[in-house]
Amino acid sequence: MEYWSAFFVGGFICGVAQLFMDYKFSQMQVVIGLVLAGVVLGALGVYDWLVDIAGMGALLPMSGFGYWLIKGVIATTEQNVIEAGANVFRLVGVEIVAMIVLSFFTALICKPKG
Repeated sequence: MEYWSAFFVGGFICGVAQLFMDYKFSQMQVVIGLVLAGVVLGALGVYDWLVDIAGMGALLPMSGFGYWLIKGVIATTEQNVIEAGANVFRLVGVEIVAMIVLSFFTALICKPKG
């Protein structure tokens, strides 16, 4: 059942994003909207509920990236900006590294248009 809920929630998030791209918005606007939605819903505690239900289905889209960003800031116990930044990169670092490595290999395999 966990696989199905992850599949449907992740698919729903990506499907809504695709609908926005099909009708009116550019890809960058949709990505920014997903990250912003993850930040806002994570700050309100709503995204925690979604992660409990869907697991990685809610964490893998770009809204999950925004959720981890706000979780790093909320996890800061003191009002220290450097500590908040360190917590953000501690939680989001794996995603950033994966994006860089996958982008590098994609650039090696595919021919760039520039």
